Amino acid sequence: MARRSFSLFKALTKTTTSFSLTPIPISRSVTYMPRPGDGIPRAVTLIPGDGIGPLVTNAVEQVMQAMHAPLYFEKYEVHGDMNRIPAEVIESIKKNKVCLKGGLRTPVGGGVSSLNVSLRKELDLYASLVITKFCSERIAKYAFEYAYLNNRKTVTAVHKANIMKLADGLFLESCREVAKKYPSIKYTEIIVDNCCMQLVSKPEQFDVMVTPNLYGNLVANTAAGIAGGTGVMPGGNVGADYAVFEQGASAGNVGKEKMVERKKANPVALLLSSAMMLRHLQFPSFADRLETAVKRVISEGKCRTKDLGGDSTTQEVVDAVIAHLD
Repeated sequence: MARRSFSLFKALTKTTTSFSLTPIPISRSVTYMPRPGDGIPRAVTLIPGDGIGPLVTNAVEQVMQAMHAPLYFEKYEVHGDMNRIPAEVIESIKKNKVCLKGGLRTPVGGGVSSLNVSLRKELDLYASLVITKFCSERIAKYAFEYAYLNNRKTVTAVHKANIMKLADGLFLESCREVAKKYPSIKYTEIIVDNCCMQLVSKPEQFDVMVTPNLYGNLVANTAAGIAGGTGVMPGGNVGADYAVFEQGASAGNVGKEKMVERKKANPVALLLSSAMMLRHLQFPSFADRLETAVKRVISEGKCRTKDLGGDSTTQEVVDAVIAHLD
């Protein structure tokens, strides 16, 4: 898993200036933003999902319309209790290359697989249950390339090679090989047990982290708790050809029924995920506008959902974000 520095809630409550990424040299084969930005409106597959999913995806739709963002959505109904992702949904994502989704409820027990995981595997989104040299080199290269393009200083590999000597040993070997090609970026390693403790006690020491899939789930959810909760943590699953953007932690957590009934789900995580999507589609100015508006709303403190210390509804937060768009 390659991800942003997670001091997110702290960053959201500060006044920050926007930034642009370093131009991408033509010779680079892996980039954070693989699609050309020629201004043509892009089709994006939209999966509202379960629970709070329809609430927060609708929030994104409203904000995108208010921004006049150069994209449009192809919406499909997919739910966690389905046996599989419908073929037409997979075809839409493969055609559009990009998907925005709400969480899909994950059944517990009974041998039923998570459609959240199935979708990533179907699209080869760098989330593999088997650690191979190819997969390890690919995710390591992506982590370092992300760090390079976004002016990050350190990449940390999270592992359990002291116990999982073969699988995690191969993962570390691949990370070390790739690290040699990026001398300007510091490379460190940390065992996952210690990593979780360090995340809680001294989170500022981390920048970009790269981990096998299982540890990535643990680290991302720990980081989400520190940053302000799953409601503010954006995320994206990116592969060589396709990308799916969603809530950054606990994709199978679709919220409590009472939250859905009261329509008080926090839309910030998916709004920030959609900003990541806009950058992926090479629309950085729209991403900057959206992120700036979200930061202003949270910083002012007038419209915050319960998880951030307020009592606002989803729609009230959306209206406030739209009002703060430049």
